[in-house]
Amino acid sequence: MLFIDSVHPILEERLTKLGVVCEHDYTSSKSDIEAKIENYQGLVIRSRFTLDKTFFDAATNLKFVARSGAGLENIDVTYAEKKGVKIIHSPEGNMDAVAEHSIGALLMLFNQLKKGDAEVRKAIWDREGNRGLELSGKTIGIIGFGFMGSSLAKKLRGFDVAILAYDKYKKGLEDRIWKTEVGSIFKEVSLEELKAKSDIISIHLPLTTETQYFVNADFINSCKKPFYLINTARGNHVKTADLVQALKSGKILGACLDVLEYETKSFETISAEQLPEDFVYLTQSEKVVLSPHVAGWTVESYIKLSSVLADKIEATFFGSR
Repeated sequence: MLFIDSVHPILEERLTKLGVVCEHDYTSSKSDIEAKIENYQGLVIRSRFTLDKTFFDAATNLKFVARSGAGLENIDVTYAEKKGVKIIHSPEGNMDAVAEHSIGALLMLFNQLKKGDAEVRKAIWDREGNRGLELSGKTIGIIGFGFMGSSLAKKLRGFDVAILAYDKYKKGLEDRIWKTEVGSIFKEVSLEELKAKSDIISIHLPLTTETQYFVNADFINSCKKPFYLINTARGNHVKTADLVQALKSGKILGACLDVLEYETKSFETISAEQLPEDFVYLTQSEKVVLSPHVAGWTVESYIKLSSVLADKIEATFFGSR
Protein backbone atom coordinates (compact mmCIF):
# COMPACT_ATOMS: atom_id res chain seq x y z
CA MET A 1 0.00 0.00 0.00
CA LEU A 2 1.31 3.44 -0.93
CA PHE A 3 0.77 6.65 1.02
CA ILE A 4 1.27 9.69 -1.23
CA ASP A 5 -0.07 12.18 1.33
CA SER A 6 0.57 12.31 5.06
CA VAL A 7 -2.33 11.34 7.32
CA HIS A 8 -2.59 10.49 11.00
CA PRO A 9 -0.36 7.48 11.78
CA ILE A 10 -3.26 5.53 13.28
CA LEU A 11 -4.24 4.44 9.76
CA GLU A 12 -0.85 2.86 9.07
CA GLU A 13 -0.71 1.36 12.56
CA ARG A 14 -4.03 -0.39 12.09
CA LEU A 15 -3.24 -1.57 8.58
CA THR A 16 0.13 -2.92 9.66
CA LYS A 17 -1.58 -5.00 12.32
CA LEU A 18 -3.65 -6.53 9.54
CA GLY A 19 -0.47 -7.53 7.70
CA VAL A 20 -0.48 -4.70 5.15
CA VAL A 21 2.93 -3.45 4.01
CA CYS A 22 2.85 0.35 3.93
CA GLU A 23 5.22 2.54 1.92
CA HIS A 24 5.40 6.32 1.48
CA ASP A 25 6.20 8.71 -1.34
CA TYR A 26 5.26 12.31 -0.58
CA THR A 27 7.47 14.02 -3.16
CA SER A 28 7.49 12.20 -6.51
CA SER A 29 5.60 13.66 -9.46
CA LYS A 30 2.32 12.21 -10.68
CA SER A 31 4.08 10.60 -13.65
CA ASP A 32 6.66 8.99 -11.35
CA ILE A 33 3.89 7.60 -9.15
CA GLU A 34 2.12 6.28 -12.25
CA ALA A 35 5.29 4.48 -13.27
CA LYS A 36 5.24 2.35 -10.14
CA ILE A 37 1.59 2.26 -9.05
CA GLU A 38 1.15 -1.19 -10.59
CA ASN A 39 3.11 -2.51 -7.61
CA TYR A 40 0.42 -1.48 -5.13
CA GLN A 41 -3.05 -2.69 -4.22
CA GLY A 42 -3.99 0.31 -2.12
CA LEU A 43 -3.39 4.07 -2.25
CA VAL A 44 -3.86 6.76 0.42
CA ILE A 45 -4.30 10.36 -0.72
CA ARG A 46 -5.68 13.67 0.47
CA SER A 47 -5.69 16.02 -2.54
CA ARG A 48 -2.11 16.03 -3.78
CA PHE A 49 -2.96 15.57 -7.45
CA THR A 50 -5.78 14.39 -9.70
CA LEU A 51 -6.36 10.68 -10.15
CA ASP A 52 -7.54 10.51 -13.76
CA LYS A 53 -7.95 7.87 -16.45
CA THR A 54 -4.22 7.83 -17.19
CA PHE A 55 -3.51 7.10 -13.55
CA PHE A 56 -6.04 4.28 -13.25
CA ASP A 57 -4.92 2.73 -16.54
CA ALA A 58 -1.46 2.44 -15.00
CA ALA A 59 -2.78 1.08 -11.69
CA THR A 60 -3.35 -2.45 -12.95
CA ASN A 61 -3.32 -4.08 -9.50
CA LEU A 62 -4.98 -1.32 -7.50
CA LYS A 63 -7.97 -2.45 -5.45
CA PHE A 64 -8.84 0.75 -3.59
CA VAL A 65 -8.08 4.42 -3.09
CA ALA A 66 -8.50 5.78 0.43
CA ARG A 67 -9.18 9.52 0.32
CA SER A 68 -8.67 11.21 3.68
CA GLY A 69 -11.53 13.70 3.70
CA ALA A 70 -14.88 14.19 2.02
CA GLY A 71 -14.57 15.65 -1.49
CA LEU A 72 -13.92 13.38 -4.46
CA GLU A 73 -13.68 15.98 -7.24
CA ASN A 74 -9.99 15.19 -7.80
CA ILE A 75 -10.75 11.51 -8.46
CA ASP A 76 -12.41 10.11 -11.59
CA VAL A 77 -14.68 7.90 -9.52
CA THR A 78 -16.69 6.54 -12.46
CA TYR A 79 -13.60 5.39 -14.34
CA ALA A 80 -11.98 4.01 -11.19
CA GLU A 81 -15.01 1.85 -10.48
CA LYS A 82 -15.08 0.74 -14.11
CA LYS A 83 -11.50 -0.46 -13.60
CA GLY A 84 -12.52 -2.30 -10.43
CA VAL A 85 -11.00 0.20 -8.00
CA LYS A 86 -13.09 0.97 -4.93
CA ILE A 87 -13.06 4.58 -3.73
CA ILE A 88 -13.23 5.04 0.03
CA HIS A 89 -13.48 8.42 1.73
CA SER A 90 -14.15 9.67 5.25
CA PRO A 91 -16.62 12.57 5.51
CA GLU A 92 -17.70 11.23 8.90
CA GLY A 93 -14.25 12.11 10.21
CA ASN A 94 -14.49 15.89 9.92
CA MET A 95 -18.23 16.61 9.84
CA ASP A 96 -18.27 17.82 13.46
CA ALA A 97 -15.28 20.06 12.83
CA VAL A 98 -16.89 21.64 9.77
CA ALA A 99 -20.15 22.25 11.61
CA GLU A 100 -18.44 23.85 14.60
CA HIS A 101 -16.26 26.01 12.36
CA SER A 102 -19.33 27.22 10.44
CA ILE A 103 -21.04 28.29 13.64
CA GLY A 104 -17.86 29.84 15.03
CA ALA A 105 -17.29 31.94 11.92
CA LEU A 106 -20.92 33.06 11.89
CA LEU A 107 -20.80 34.06 15.56
CA MET A 108 -17.56 35.90 14.89
CA LEU A 109 -19.25 37.84 12.09
CA PHE A 110 -22.50 38.50 13.95
CA ASN A 111 -20.73 39.70 17.10
CA GLN A 112 -18.06 41.66 15.23
CA LEU A 113 -15.35 39.81 17.12
CA LYS A 114 -12.69 40.37 14.47
CA LYS A 115 -13.32 44.11 14.33
CA GLY A 116 -13.72 44.49 18.10
CA ASP A 117 -10.57 42.53 18.87
CA ALA A 118 -8.49 44.57 16.41
CA GLU A 119 -9.82 47.85 17.82
CA VAL A 120 -9.29 47.01 21.48
CA ARG A 121 -5.70 46.05 20.67
CA LYS A 122 -5.34 49.64 19.45
CA ALA A 123 -7.01 51.00 22.62
CA ILE A 124 -10.19 51.85 20.70
CA TRP A 125 -13.19 51.23 22.97
CA ASP A 126 -16.19 51.50 20.62
CA ARG A 127 -19.13 49.67 22.15
CA GLU A 128 -21.85 51.03 19.87
CA GLY A 129 -19.74 50.46 16.78
CA ASN A 130 -19.44 46.79 17.71
CA ARG A 131 -23.08 46.10 18.57
CA GLY A 132 -23.82 42.53 17.49
CA LEU A 133 -26.65 40.41 16.15
CA GLU A 134 -28.21 37.31 17.71
CA LEU A 135 -28.64 33.99 15.97
CA SER A 136 -31.83 33.34 17.90
CA GLY A 137 -34.89 33.77 15.73
CA LYS A 138 -33.01 33.60 12.43
CA THR A 139 -33.77 31.16 9.61
CA ILE A 140 -30.79 29.16 8.34
CA GLY A 141 -30.93 27.43 4.96
CA ILE A 142 -28.60 24.47 4.48
CA ILE A 143 -27.93 23.48 0.87
CA GLY A 144 -26.60 19.92 0.70
CA PHE A 145 -27.74 17.70 3.55
CA GLY A 146 -25.15 14.96 3.71
CA PHE A 147 -22.71 14.45 6.57
CA MET A 148 -21.65 18.11 6.74
CA GLY A 149 -25.03 19.74 6.31
CA SER A 150 -26.84 17.44 8.73
CA SER A 151 -24.06 17.83 11.30
CA LEU A 152 -24.48 21.62 11.14
CA ALA A 153 -28.21 21.24 11.70
CA LYS A 154 -27.58 19.13 14.79
CA LYS A 155 -25.11 21.64 16.19
CA LEU A 156 -27.60 24.49 15.70
CA ARG A 157 -30.26 22.88 17.91
CA GLY A 158 -29.46 25.03 20.93
CA PHE A 159 -29.56 28.37 19.12
CA ASP A 160 -33.34 28.62 18.73
CA VAL A 161 -33.16 29.01 14.96
CA ALA A 162 -35.40 27.72 12.17
CA ILE A 163 -33.51 25.30 9.92
CA LEU A 164 -34.44 24.68 6.28
CA ALA A 165 -32.76 21.82 4.42
CA TYR A 166 -32.48 21.30 0.66
CA ASP A 167 -30.75 18.44 -1.12
CA LYS A 168 -31.48 17.77 -4.78
CA TYR A 169 -30.53 14.11 -4.54
CA LYS A 170 -32.03 13.22 -1.17
CA LYS A 171 -35.72 13.26 -0.35
CA GLY A 172 -37.53 12.30 2.82
CA LEU A 173 -34.70 13.76 4.86
CA GLU A 174 -36.67 13.98 8.08
CA ASP A 175 -37.37 10.24 8.02
CA ARG A 176 -34.03 9.08 6.59
CA ILE A 177 -31.58 11.00 8.75
CA TRP A 178 -32.80 11.62 12.30
CA LYS A 179 -35.53 12.89 14.57
CA THR A 180 -35.44 13.88 18.21
CA GLU A 181 -37.91 12.95 20.91
CA VAL A 182 -39.74 16.21 20.21
CA GLY A 183 -39.84 15.70 16.47
CA SER A 184 -37.72 16.88 13.58
CA ILE A 185 -35.51 19.92 14.16
CA PHE A 186 -35.45 21.02 10.54
CA LYS A 187 -37.82 21.34 7.62
CA GLU A 188 -37.11 19.85 4.23
CA VAL A 189 -37.94 22.42 1.55
CA SER A 190 -37.49 23.22 -2.11
CA LEU A 191 -34.58 25.40 -3.17
CA GLU A 192 -37.08 28.15 -4.01
CA GLU A 193 -38.53 28.14 -0.49
CA LEU A 194 -35.08 28.12 1.05
CA LYS A 195 -34.07 31.15 -1.00
CA ALA A 196 -37.29 32.92 -0.09
CA LYS A 197 -37.04 32.49 3.69
CA SER A 198 -33.38 32.19 4.70
CA ASP A 199 -31.52 34.85 6.65
CA ILE A 200 -28.36 32.74 6.42
CA ILE A 201 -27.42 30.25 3.68
CA SER A 202 -24.72 27.62 4.24
CA ILE A 203 -23.26 25.63 1.35
CA HIS A 204 -22.42 21.93 1.83
CA LEU A 205 -22.20 20.54 -1.69
CA PRO A 206 -19.78 18.30 -3.55
CA LEU A 207 -17.95 20.10 -6.35
CA THR A 208 -19.22 18.95 -9.75
CA THR A 209 -19.87 20.58 -13.10
CA GLU A 210 -23.42 21.11 -11.84
CA THR A 211 -22.37 22.91 -8.65
CA GLN A 212 -19.53 24.98 -10.14
CA TYR A 213 -20.37 28.62 -9.30
CA PHE A 214 -23.63 27.48 -7.70
CA VAL A 215 -23.74 30.81 -5.89
CA ASN A 216 -23.62 33.37 -8.68
CA ALA A 217 -25.47 36.55 -9.58
CA ASP A 218 -28.59 34.64 -10.67
CA PHE A 219 -28.68 32.67 -7.41
CA ILE A 220 -28.10 35.77 -5.28
CA ASN A 221 -30.72 37.85 -7.09
CA SER A 222 -33.30 35.08 -6.82
CA CYS A 223 -33.11 35.19 -3.01
CA LYS A 224 -36.04 37.17 -1.67
CA LYS A 225 -34.21 39.08 1.05
CA PRO A 226 -30.63 40.03 1.93
CA PHE A 227 -28.76 37.14 3.56
CA TYR A 228 -25.49 36.01 5.08
CA LEU A 229 -23.44 33.37 3.24
CA ILE A 230 -21.35 30.55 4.71
CA ASN A 231 -19.11 28.44 2.46
CA THR A 232 -17.00 25.68 4.02
CA ALA A 233 -17.29 23.32 1.03
CA ARG A 234 -15.28 24.30 -2.05
CA GLY A 235 -14.17 27.71 -3.27
CA ASN A 236 -15.53 27.19 -6.77
CA HIS A 237 -19.08 26.93 -5.45
CA VAL A 238 -19.08 30.73 -5.21
CA LYS A 239 -18.31 33.15 -8.02
CA THR A 240 -16.23 35.65 -6.12
CA ALA A 241 -16.86 38.57 -8.44
CA ASP A 242 -20.63 38.15 -8.00
CA LEU A 243 -20.25 37.78 -4.24
CA VAL A 244 -18.27 41.02 -4.03
CA GLN A 245 -20.88 42.91 -6.04
CA ALA A 246 -23.60 41.56 -3.75
CA LEU A 247 -21.65 42.59 -0.65
CA LYS A 248 -21.25 46.08 -2.08
CA SER A 249 -24.95 46.36 -2.94
CA GLY A 250 -26.13 44.91 0.36
CA LYS A 251 -27.84 41.90 -1.24
CA ILE A 252 -25.40 39.76 0.77
CA LEU A 253 -25.00 41.17 4.27
CA GLY A 254 -21.84 39.27 5.15
CA ALA A 255 -19.86 36.13 4.32
CA CYS A 256 -17.94 33.45 6.17
CA LEU A 257 -15.53 31.86 3.70
CA ASP A 258 -13.25 28.99 4.61
CA VAL A 259 -12.59 28.27 0.93
CA LEU A 260 -11.86 30.48 -2.08
CA GLU A 261 -11.86 29.84 -5.80
CA TYR A 262 -8.23 30.97 -5.89
CA GLU A 263 -7.00 27.84 -4.09
CA THR A 264 -4.82 25.34 -5.90
CA LYS A 265 -6.27 21.87 -6.52
CA SER A 266 -4.28 20.47 -3.61
CA PHE A 267 -5.93 23.09 -1.33
CA GLU A 268 -2.50 23.76 0.17
CA THR A 269 -1.93 27.27 -1.23
CA ILE A 270 -3.63 30.13 -3.02
CA SER A 271 -2.75 30.41 -6.68
CA ALA A 272 0.60 32.12 -7.23
CA GLU A 273 -0.90 34.27 -9.97
CA GLN A 274 -1.63 37.87 -9.10
CA LEU A 275 -4.77 37.87 -7.01
CA PRO A 276 -7.59 40.02 -8.37
CA GLU A 277 -9.21 43.07 -6.84
CA ASP A 278 -12.14 40.99 -5.66
CA PHE A 279 -9.83 39.04 -3.35
CA VAL A 280 -8.36 42.27 -2.02
CA TYR A 281 -11.88 43.52 -1.29
CA LEU A 282 -12.67 40.38 0.73
CA THR A 283 -9.51 40.77 2.79
CA GLN A 284 -10.35 44.37 3.64
CA SER A 285 -14.09 44.04 4.28
CA GLU A 286 -15.41 44.03 7.85
CA LYS A 287 -18.38 42.07 6.53
CA VAL A 288 -16.22 39.04 5.68
CA VAL A 289 -14.59 36.36 7.84
CA LEU A 290 -11.86 34.36 6.08
CA SER A 291 -9.98 31.20 7.02
CA PRO A 292 -7.48 29.03 5.05
CA HIS A 293 -9.53 25.88 4.32
CA VAL A 294 -9.34 24.64 7.90
CA ALA A 295 -13.00 24.05 8.78
CA GLY A 296 -12.41 20.31 8.91
CA TRP A 297 -8.80 20.61 10.08
CA THR A 298 -8.95 20.05 13.83
CA VAL A 299 -6.77 17.97 16.14
CA GLU A 300 -9.67 15.57 16.63
CA SER A 301 -10.67 15.31 12.97
CA TYR A 302 -7.07 14.49 12.02
CA ILE A 303 -7.39 11.32 14.06
CA LYS A 304 -10.99 10.55 13.10
CA LEU A 305 -10.38 10.86 9.35
CA SER A 306 -7.79 8.09 9.50
CA SER A 307 -9.80 6.00 11.95
CA VAL A 308 -12.82 6.05 9.66
CA LEU A 309 -10.68 5.00 6.69
CA ALA A 310 -9.18 2.17 8.72
CA ASP A 311 -12.66 1.00 9.74
CA LYS A 312 -13.88 0.98 6.14
CA ILE A 313 -10.80 -0.74 4.71
CA GLU A 314 -10.90 -3.39 7.39
CA ALA A 315 -14.63 -4.01 6.91
CA THR A 316 -14.34 -4.16 3.10
CA PHE A 317 -11.18 -6.22 2.64
CA PHE A 318 -10.62 -8.00 5.94
CA GLY A 319 -14.17 -8.52 7.22
CA SER A 320 -14.15 -12.31 6.80
CA ARG A 321 -11.13 -12.79 9.05
